[in-house]
Order: sequence, then C-alpha cells, then structure tokens
Amino acid sequence: MSGRKNAGKASPCLLILISFGCFFLTYNFLTTLGRGRGLDGPRKFLGGGDRDAAVSGSDPAKRFHVALTATDALYSQWQSRIMHYWYKEMRGRPGSDMGGFTRILHSGKPDGLMDEIPTLVVDPLPEGKDQGYIVLNRPWAFVQWLQKAKIVEDYILMAEPDHIFVRPLPNLAHGDEPAAFPFFYIKPTENEKILRKFFPEEKGPVSKIDPIGNSPVIIKKAQLEKIAPTWMNVSLKMKEDQETDKAFGWVLEMYAYAVASALHGVHHSLRKDFMIQPPWDLKSNSTFIIHYTYGCDYTMKGQLTYGKIGEWRFDKRSYLRTPPPRNLTLPPPGVPESVVTLVKMVNEATSNIPEWDDER
Repeated sequence: MSGRKNAGKASPCLLILISFGCFFLTYNFLTTLGRGRGLDGPRKFLGGGDRDAAVSGSDPAKRFHVALTATDALYSQWQSRIMHYWYKEMRGRPGSDMGGFTRILHSGKPDGLMDEIPTLVVDPLPEGKDQGYIVLNRPWAFVQWLQKAKIVEDYILMAEPDHIFVRPLPNLAHGDEPAAFPFFYIKPTENEKILRKFFPEEKGPVSKIDPIGNSPVIIKKAQLEKIAPTWMNVSLKMKEDQETDKAFGWVLEMYAYAVASALHGVHHSLRKDFMIQPPWDLKSNSTFIIHYTYGCDYTMKGQLTYGKIGEWRFDKRSYLRTPPPRNLTLPPPGVPESVVTLVKMVNEATSNIPEWDDER
C-alpha cells in the first residue's frame, strides 16, 4: 500500500509547478469573470454545466460527467461544437448514463464558445514546457479541473473533441474497474526497456500496463484524482527523456496515462465496442463513439486510397483554419457505412448549430 501512496505523491518540482499554476488559475478565474462575454455566473467555470443532462430513470450512482480537453484554436472549436451537439442529442435517450458536461479549455483565457458549451478555463503549462507537444497540457488540465470543479457525478468520461456519440452511452465501468478502449499501437510489453524507466520492476511485469490512452476512459472520480498528478509527472518526465520522446512520439501522453494508472494499481476493462475509427472500422451499429482521427479518402468507385488524396475525402485536417461547410457531399456508393454515418452526423450537427460559419 505504501508503494501506491508514494506513486500518487507529487515531486517537489511538481508541487512548485502546481503552486504557480493554482496562482495563475485563480488570477484567470477572477479576471475572466469580469471580462467574459455574457457568462452565466460561476456554473460555467466550475464544470457544473448541463445539470439537466441527468437521464430520467437512470441510476444516479452510475452517471458520469463528460469532460473533454480543448484549445481555443478554430480547429479544436468546431470539433468541440459537433461533439457537444451529439452529447446533447444522446444524453436523454434510454440507456444513457451521461450526466453533466465540461469542456476543459487549457488555453488560459475564455473564447467565443463560453455561452454555447459549459467550460472551465485552466492554464496551459509554463511556456516551453510542452516543447511544442500541445497534448502534454491535457494531464495538467485535468489536475486543475479536479481541484477546482464541483463535479456531482461519481464517474468521469475523458473524451476528445473529435468524438461523436452515435448511441446513448451507458457507464461501461464496473465499480473500481474503469472502462477503456484498447489501442493496437500501445504495446507495453514491446517497450519494456523504455517503460522500466517509469514503471520499476518492484511494481511487477509491464503487462500490468494496459494498452490504452486516457481517452475514451470512464473512471471513478476518486481514482482519477489520485492518478492525474502522477499522469502529469510521468508525461513531463517522458517528454524530457530523449529516448522515450523519440520512441513514443505523438502517443507519449497516452503511454503516460497507462503507466500512471498501473502505478496506482488500477486495471481497466478493455472495451473494443467503446468506439470505432473510420476508415478502418467499417460499421457503426455496435459502437458508442466514432473517433474521426484518420482521413477518409476514396475513389468515386468507393475504393479506399489511404495515404493518397482521394476523389472524395473527409479529413478533419482539411479544416485547420475554417470549419467544414454545411451539407458536405456524401461518400460515393461502396464506401463503408461507418464513413457514411460519420459524414451524415457531421452534416446534421452543422445544420442545427446556430451561427456555424461565424468565427468564435
């Protein structure tokens, strides 16, 4: 038990970082209250928005708070708007255990979506600390949110802007066993040499590290409160280690969450039905989330041309500086149902979100 307690304690450097972070977070909190545009009081800053999201008849003990980390970049904003739209559509349907919703905005200042999406503004890492790897701000954002937010639910879903709920999401966790999606490219046993720098032998075999990232994960709030500081510590240490940084690249922060969880003795139930990732996954009827991280490129005959721009395509990276237009052209015949569903759901969201084309 002492090993677990020590694993959750922050290093002296982390305590200094959190102290300064909390100072700036408090400063931001007070100043943004004065200058925010049309804010409806502390509710938006304390992560308590959309309280009416609780599903009538669902078990209150199983409800989870939906939390996604985001920036104020337009690319992140339009994805967050679509994600929040489908959350609102699915939260009240039978089978849903969705509770409240918070966008954890780690840009350090309010943006134009404060009135539309319940948001907590938190501070980014000190300048230069993320070394250009913006995802490194995610664990620090969760640390701040968990310290400041009034979260009424016992569970939390960690989600991302490029997630679309295709079905009402129940609580897939089982008590103290969180639920997570297994990623094929997270391979702890194949990276034992590197992971031993952060997961010592006395903690057991590296197979105790789950092949997951932090998202999507449904986890008890009390567990995440213990894991989050360790997750931040491990992320920073991994980024500072050149061998680890080179080996893990853009999935470094995912490995860090998996390691931090294992350090606290937390094992996740692996749910392949949690989400799909088009174009590789072909059907959406047995999943809960579409994660549109990969580009979808096809010929007009419906043949996949991944790695080569297709005659028809949908790729979120095509919309870095402007949101996708309303009424995107549907895929040609022969394209998998998952891709067709993705585009239809994007179109439905954009057609119903007010002022979709306006800069926020």
